[in-house]
Amino acid sequence: MTASSSAYPVEFSGVARSFSAPNRRSGKRTQGDRGRETSAPTTRTVLRDVSLRIRAGEVVAILGPSGCGKSTLLRIVAGLESADRGEVRVHDVTPSEAGAAKLIGLVPQTPALLPWLSVLKNVTLPQKINPGAARRRQRIGDLADRGDRTQAPDMLELLDRAGLADAAHKLPAQLSGGMQQRAAIVRAFGLQPDVLLMDEPFSALDEFTRESLQDQLLDLWDELKTTVLFVTHSVSEAVRMSDTVVVMAPRPGRIVDVIDIDLPRPRNQKLFEERRFHEYEDLIRDRLHSAWRSTDAA
Repeated sequence: MTASSSAYPVEFSGVARSFSAPNRRSGKRTQGDRGRETSAPTTRTVLRDVSLRIRAGEVVAILGPSGCGKSTLLRIVAGLESADRGEVRVHDVTPSEAGAAKLIGLVPQTPALLPWLSVLKNVTLPQKINPGAARRRQRIGDLADRGDRTQAPDMLELLDRAGLADAAHKLPAQLSGGMQQRAAIVRAFGLQPDVLLMDEPFSALDEFTRESLQDQLLDLWDELKTTVLFVTHSVSEAVRMSDTVVVMAPRPGRIVDVIDIDLPRPRNQKLFEERRFHEYEDLIRDRLHSAWRSTDAA
């Protein structure tokens, strides 16, 4: 691995992604298999020329309006989708190779816990799958020098630190939505991933629960120093959680600004009272409005 890829565990270079969709506006017609006229499909560009480097141990928020390709970008990093053009590298290997080595943890919008397993069994399940991942990890660049990760973490301890010790042996249906999402975060951290991806992990929660989970996630991150890339629609959440905020615009999805958040850590509830916090909020909202205006002009 080069020094560059070690310093930047996630790199996007000229990434583009398009989808075919029915053409409902142009009125173009083609002949179907049986001679019937059908609407000609059109190509919708979801992402265009996305380039970005994410520093090791950094928390990066992707912020932008619906339809700008935030979740698509995250899915490409996770290896769940492929880019049409450009390249994504995770520790200088492809996302599929990184996933096979368990370098990537994913927290989706919904917890996706198996309903017939206890919380403890849910969060330990990924450790039992793909036992060859440790050997694959050792073959990736300088990761062999980053400490022994063959020893599984104490999941009961992680659950306790996330406030779920009393829920370890309960079924997901017996938990609140916030507790289920905490379990999903613990499950992802239990993999000891080098890169943690989160797709609007707190969007379905009430404000109090959301801020409580942010606290717990930041506590875990502060100890483990995992590189985090997450999608959000919340400006306040982006400022509070992140070292860097990536602002995207839609049609087509593209990066229009990258803003470094120079606020001290740890970031507790008192941060909301600081003037600089609200200055960053105002700055990012201004950049989001500018992104909308640039879309309209295009």
